[in-house]
Amino acid sequence: MSGALEIAAVGMRAQQTALETTAGNISNINTPAYKRVDIRFAELVGAGTSDRAAGATGGALASVAGVSPWSLNSFDTQGQVETTGNPLDLAVQGSGFVEVLGPGGKTLLWRGGTIRVMEDGALATSSGLIFKAGINIPADAAALRIDGGGKVWAVLSDNPSEVQIGEIGLVRVVDSTAVERLDGGVYALNDEAGVIAGAPGTDGLGTFVQGSIERSNVDLNAEMVSMLISQRAYAANAQVARAADELLGIANGLRR
Repeated sequence: MSGALEIAAVGMRAQQTALETTAGNISNINTPAYKRVDIRFAELVGAGTSDRAAGATGGALASVAGVSPWSLNSFDTQGQVETTGNPLDLAVQGSGFVEVLGPGGKTLLWRGGTIRVMEDGALATSSGLIFKAGINIPADAAALRIDGGGKVWAVLSDNPSEVQIGEIGLVRVVDSTAVERLDGGVYALNDEAGVIAGAPGTDGLGTFVQGSIERSNVDLNAEMVSMLISQRAYAANAQVARAADELLGIANGLRR
């Protein structure tokens, strides 16, 4: 009977994780460039156990020790690219991330959003993460433009024509499960993760769209359906725990 309680507890913990993931997606539905998270479960197989059936075949039966959840970011699903008219808004149409520098010079991945020019002229995200490409905007630069291929142009005071002052590349993540989501719409790479760098518009990478913002790829209808399924599964596991508790109470009463 304790096995039934354990199974119910494993099921309730799994569905609680699923509900928390769904809640996180819904709460970020209006976050620019947010990528929804899917939850996946895998069975954990415990050590083999011997019983009569196993003894008859000379082997051991493996027991399920629970489930292990892991998060899967939906990087390949494009959010709607919405025109804002703000030249400091930058979106990625298609696959790919911009490399930025985090604390300690660690490389982080940024999907897009609002950019800014730091006091020293460095091009950065709105939260102050410097572009790894090292784009420096001259103090007299005007009419900053980023084309679809990532080339950065500006008009300088001594030249009426546009001048290229840098270029931003994109990278593709090899294994999305090796990416950790951080606050502020950026991602960190685990030690095992790798990226493939390239020019926008090549090797399956997307292109830049200036003056636009990519909206989240969260579908509220799909999230509500997922929440209902998880709630019902949680309730079913709770019923198992309740039934096992009642049977244990009956058994304890008989022993008296």
